[in-house]
Amino acid sequence: MDKKAIDAVLQKIESTELAEGNQRVKTIVNRLVRDMFYTIEDLDVQPEEFWAAVDYLTSAGKSGEFGLIAAGLGFEHFLDLRMDEAEARRGVQGGTPRTIEGPLYVSGAPEQKGFARMDKDPQPGDTLFMQGQVFDEHGKPLANALVEVWHANHLGRYSFFDPEQSPFNLRCSIRTDEQGRYRFRSRVPVGYSVPPGGATDRLLNKLGRHGSRPAHIHFFVTVPGYRKLTTQINIAGDPYLWDDFAFATREGLVPELKHVTDAAEIRKHEVDAPFYAIEFNFNLLPEQNDLPKADINRPRLAA
Repeated sequence: MDKKAIDAVLQKIESTELAEGNQRVKTIVNRLVRDMFYTIEDLDVQPEEFWAAVDYLTSAGKSGEFGLIAAGLGFEHFLDLRMDEAEARRGVQGGTPRTIEGPLYVSGAPEQKGFARMDKDPQPGDTLFMQGQVFDEHGKPLANALVEVWHANHLGRYSFFDPEQSPFNLRCSIRTDEQGRYRFRSRVPVGYSVPPGGATDRLLNKLGRHGSRPAHIHFFVTVPGYRKLTTQINIAGDPYLWDDFAFATREGLVPELKHVTDAAEIRKHEVDAPFYAIEFNFNLLPEQNDLPKADINRPRLAA
């Protein structure tokens, strides 16, 4: 079919509207349908291929992997880049780089003041202490900032999505002290891959790509009057550090991982063996009415 014939079919479909509906939804869906019709024609997509795709999307929905697929195809990273661009156009620069949230946040982690211990369940691996401060754009400490933290266990699994873990294992919410300081104890996370044989894994295999992520720790940092920061830090030395299937690694988000062996420091931290330490500060930018929302309203699991 040529473009004129395709446009006639599209016009026929769009003319079936019986009610006003939602204009924004209509505009987006009609554009997507138009682009898909052109793709089917341009690439000569066969009926068997189309219905295989429908079956794949159905199975991906049943397994709840669309969040992983969105990250793996680069959509979540692309949305971050568009937000960066929108801020730059308005002269907003600096601050800690944002990066993807991913699909595994759970709200409601018990709130602690200044310090939290995250490793509720016994697990192998090295002890990690991470600390830092939350600052504004001028370097002023922000007291009472909410720092939400979550990461995977030694098997690459997250509490609430893994029934074998205790609720809120490796998840915490910390209110910074008067100097904007936060601190937590956990375990050094490890990298992991998408579920083997799952919808994301099957698609990435077809694309000739892997589904591995470097070890990382997720953060939300929230202060009234400032743009909410969604970010994550990556663990230096991970083999997938700059080859993340979700494209989340960014300059400025790979702090040094220090191995602490000093006996006095070991005693001070009340552990009985050498541990690892990360120092990382967050810098927030003031909110502006003419910027896209940084606090994204999206479906999330609530405990």
